[in-house]
Amino acid sequence: YGNFYASKSFFDPVKDRRILWGWANESDTPQDDVSKGWAGIQTIPRKVWLDPSRKQLLQWPVEEIETLRSQNVRLREQKLKLGDRIEVEEITAAQADVDVTFSIPNLDKAEPFDPSWTNAQELCSLKGSSVQGGVGPFGLLTLASQKLEEYTPVFFRVFKAQYKHVVLLCSEARSSSLRNIGLYKPSFAGFVDVDLSEKKQLSLRSLIDHSVVESFGAGGKTCITSRVYPTLAVFGDAHLFAFNNGTETIIVDLNAWSIRKPNKMNN
Repeated sequence: YGNFYASKSFFDPVKDRRILWGWANESDTPQDDVSKGWAGIQTIPRKVWLDPSRKQLLQWPVEEIETLRSQNVRLREQKLKLGDRIEVEEITAAQADVDVTFSIPNLDKAEPFDPSWTNAQELCSLKGSSVQGGVGPFGLLTLASQKLEEYTPVFFRVFKAQYKHVVLLCSEARSSSLRNIGLYKPSFAGFVDVDLSEKKQLSLRSLIDHSVVESFGAGGKTCITSRVYPTLAVFGDAHLFAFNNGTETIIVDLNAWSIRKPNKMNN
């Protein structure tokens, strides 16, 4: 989902895997593109494979990305109550690799799911990160300014349908920039096919690189790319937070790394 298009794949016989390349289009104006002298960026290459049920494609950043990890910080069993927000410090929040597991002690507070909510993107716009819920919204505030004038939230929200729980993953750009003229700032979202009755946990990995946030929910079952243009949350002034805006307490286990430039890259 999101700012991801023109993808191509190839087979890597050395590691017996299929690799997917894609592009992230711009969300500002054509005049901005002319001023910059370029438009569009290549996203992180992803491994693509069938899940064990052979009913769904999974996507995950190629393992080589992990060689770019440097400074590491960990949060273990951090409890986030309603309204809590904890900063992930000591890494470069503008360029980071974040891997987090959210444990849900109890699902009883999950909001009822309306069967008419078939469009995940519209549901994300209706119930954004600032809208208090039962189980969620909880997740990450990426590319955030210190006082949260700007932030790009990536978050889960859990609903209770008639026979199972429904999980929504959102990447919301509405609050990503103080610039309001000439920017397309949508909410991107997808439903996540997981069974919370077996294990009350949701995983999220987000790769953050200045103006793009690539997120992979539940081991790559739902993937969202957002292109954003912060004006305050840039370089050393960018911050990263884990948050919870639901009445159910969430337990967070987080691993985050600063990401350095590769040894070889196009300038």
